[in-house]
Amino acid sequence: MDTSDKQAPEYPPQKSLFFKKRVVRWTALFLLLCSVAFGGWLGLYCLQSGPSQEAKYAIVLIPPGTRTKGIGRILAKAGLIHDDIRFLLLTKYLGLAGKFPAGEFQLTLGQKPEDVLRQLATAKQIEHAVTIPEGLRIEEVADIFASGAWCDRDRFIALAHDPEFIKSLGFKSVRSLEGYLYPDTYLLTREHRDTKSLITMQVNRFLKIWSGLDNDSNQHMSRHEIVTLASVVEKETGDAAERPMIAAVFLNRLKTGMRLQSDPTVIYGLKDFSGDLTRTDLRADHPYNTYVIPALPAGPICNPGQKAIEAVLHPAGTDFFYFVSRNNGTHQFSKNLSEHNQAVHKYQQAEKTKEK
Repeated sequence: MDTSDKQAPEYPPQKSLFFKKRVVRWTALFLLLCSVAFGGWLGLYCLQSGPSQEAKYAIVLIPPGTRTKGIGRILAKAGLIHDDIRFLLLTKYLGLAGKFPAGEFQLTLGQKPEDVLRQLATAKQIEHAVTIPEGLRIEEVADIFASGAWCDRDRFIALAHDPEFIKSLGFKSVRSLEGYLYPDTYLLTREHRDTKSLITMQVNRFLKIWSGLDNDSNQHMSRHEIVTLASVVEKETGDAAERPMIAAVFLNRLKTGMRLQSDPTVIYGLKDFSGDLTRTDLRADHPYNTYVIPALPAGPICNPGQKAIEAVLHPAGTDFFYFVSRNNGTHQFSKNLSEHNQAVHKYQQAEKTKEK
């Protein structure tokens, strides 16, 4: 029998349509079950708080450029979340992938993953208070920053003397930034681990303070000269209330052509200071020895604060030309050399008696 003309049996249209509907329904049901299972799987992660900890907070440091997966590892290592692939899925679901800031943050432990992520996305960096006291030299300022690992000490000192860098900060005829590293308490984040930014921050603070000072004085001195004398006042002052008086003594001396005869200026110019000034030191020929030169030292000898600068701009109204330490942080002021010699004898004898 010839079967070449025979055709395969066809299903009735109703049965074919029914079969297609069943396939669609089963596929939809399968996808629904998968979606429910996935949602439940992700939901369990979202509802699961971080590992149990005795502490309330954790500090995390996220380096710049860290990807979401790396952030997850950092958070897990800190005990804020469990190390789980669902972390990546959750960040994408919340629309936070790629939106986490770099820096150092304090985050609350024991939270659910979503709360941790939202807290991190809006967190402010931890600020560390670093105090630079008045009257420190460049090297001493560098020591403080270097001790907190904020910079390299040698690089800090080198930059503070670098002519090109100094010019970039707006100083055209200054040989170093001595005097312009403003003493203050600075709130630093880990982004400040850069020597140039630290120095720039201090110089900008100085410029801001300077611009706000009442500079309506009759000293007829340049800014550099005012800062230089303020640095001498800062080093000579033990009692803060005496700054205007000490500034007046030095200004009176300058106006009459007398030498300042300030020990701290001599010390600043010595390369190897033993701790005790000698007569040889006082005769040493260098541009900071105010026992030799009848003028200001070559530049600031430390970084003075606002009060010392204001004391130079607005000194006390007095005709004192001398002062000597009372050995208690204050000074005895005198109008002439005779009075001064008597005061020197008095307090030197008192110190010798005390030492015995």
